[in-house]
Amino acid sequence: MDSILLRGGRVVDPSQNLDAIGDVLVEGDAIAHAGSPLGEVRRDGGLMVIDCAGRIVAPGFIDVHCHLREPGREDVETIATGAMAAAAGGFTAVCAMPNTDPVTDNQAAVGFIVRQAQRAGSARVYPIGAVSLGQRGDSLAEFGEMVGAGAVGVSDDGKPVASAQLMRSALEYARTFNIPVADHCEEPTLAKGGAMNEGVVSARLGLKGIPSEAEEIMAIRDILLARRTGGHVHLCHMSTRGSVELIRWGKDRGIRVTAEVCPHHLSLTEDAVEGYDTNAKMNPPLRTADDVEALREAVRDGTIDLVATDHAPHHYDEKERAFSDAPNGIVGLETALAVVVTHLVVPGIIAWPLLVDRMSTTPARVFGLQGGTLRRGTVADITIFDPAVAWTVDPDTFLSKGRNSPYRGKALTGRATCTIVGGRVVYGDGRREMGDGR
Repeated sequence: MDSILLRGGRVVDPSQNLDAIGDVLVEGDAIAHAGSPLGEVRRDGGLMVIDCAGRIVAPGFIDVHCHLREPGREDVETIATGAMAAAAGGFTAVCAMPNTDPVTDNQAAVGFIVRQAQRAGSARVYPIGAVSLGQRGDSLAEFGEMVGAGAVGVSDDGKPVASAQLMRSALEYARTFNIPVADHCEEPTLAKGGAMNEGVVSARLGLKGIPSEAEEIMAIRDILLARRTGGHVHLCHMSTRGSVELIRWGKDRGIRVTAEVCPHHLSLTEDAVEGYDTNAKMNPPLRTADDVEALREAVRDGTIDLVATDHAPHHYDEKERAFSDAPNGIVGLETALAVVVTHLVVPGIIAWPLLVDRMSTTPARVFGLQGGTLRRGTVADITIFDPAVAWTVDPDTFLSKGRNSPYRGKALTGRATCTIVGGRVVYGDGRREMGDGR
């Protein structure tokens, strides 16, 4: 049996309150040791030694919200390219949203994604099933069959669940299978026709805005329905200070609400839209500096549970339209870590253990996934990253097919150097050597 020794890195594992210079030993597909230096290690089956000096060794990052476009839009992304981009970004697992063509709303569709991910052999891909058939918001999909085929949650992301009664039923039904209902919080009549945040910038640019209340009205509705049903609601891509206050209200009352925030909402404001840059168009839109400050604090204090990318690739031609006509979304798998490091860790808002918690340990817990820990005997999904390396974003080098990034040309700090999934190196920087561990 081949083994991997990760030698001399800073081992950070919030699940064990571990933060120390040491070694991690992988045997087969499992963690055999994580912590103190091991000294000499010999293995009959062969040993790969990876020098991790100056790098952080952490449980594999998990992105619970991305769009891999397959089936239906393989021209902009496939499960294989998305999984490889995820690995390059340090993610050992991602959850694929169901707004594909056809919609992932049945057992066969979920099974297709599982099989394609297995063939890709890179980052793990967990399907998210649709809440409603065809994401039309009329009737519930068959949650049980989808969970049986491998779905780890349900969502109509890309569209809000507009019907409160349907959302209530979804929360009640999902309790049977102990899965979260992840909702795109958007009151459709308030948001209709909007292209960016409603405010001074939208008025100056002559663009119809989306008020923060469009998100907040649906957030509080979902929280109240979770209180009524006892179901677990997960609020996607939060973007406003008001949403943070509502989530805090719900958590203070013991309601089963969890929430995510995206790196772009932690680092960019509506000012990025100046010049009508369609790579700064997303839903929910970029908000104000006040909102960004509130979201950063919410990550720090745990009101926001985790960071997710909302990776959404589009074809170049689609983003070259007039701003109001261009599709929402940006790619994020290969920049997420660096954006969080640059805008939260470097300024001292959060420390390294909290970054690992929000990008690995808590995502695993919230969605009931394996990983998120380096405990002995658990699956060897591991992210190794250089916390200090400075680099300039060039989307043309991404492994994703998508190039629609608002960070093009921006200087960031921190980057994944090696990603291990199930005890197998699926992405690495070449700083590896074979040896006996001495």
